[in-house]
Amino acid sequence: MPKGYWIVHITVTDPANYPEYLEAARIPFDRHGARFLVRGGSYTVPEGSARERHVVIEFESYDTALACYNSSEYKAAAKLRQACAESDIVIVEGHS
Repeated sequence: MPKGYWIVHITVTDPANYPEYLEAARIPFDRHGARFLVRGGSYTVPEGSARERHVVIEFESYDTALACYNSSEYKAAAKLRQACAESDIVIVEGHS
């Protein structure tokens, strides 16, 4: 079964409150077996535009990635994120 991935591009607009989101999101991430492959770091934008931070999270499957995002725990965390950051999230099914 192919893995699932969150590809997240984010600009934190309220750094003082962003840690509250990180703490709240830890619960659904742990519950759904999230594995962070990319979390920040240097980047280059050869085409288009980009936000300040980039994150790639791997899940056991596409369905698990969707279940995490749609969980009540993550919905509560997402409200915190949306209050202190601008972000784009794409959930994709991986193929080798």
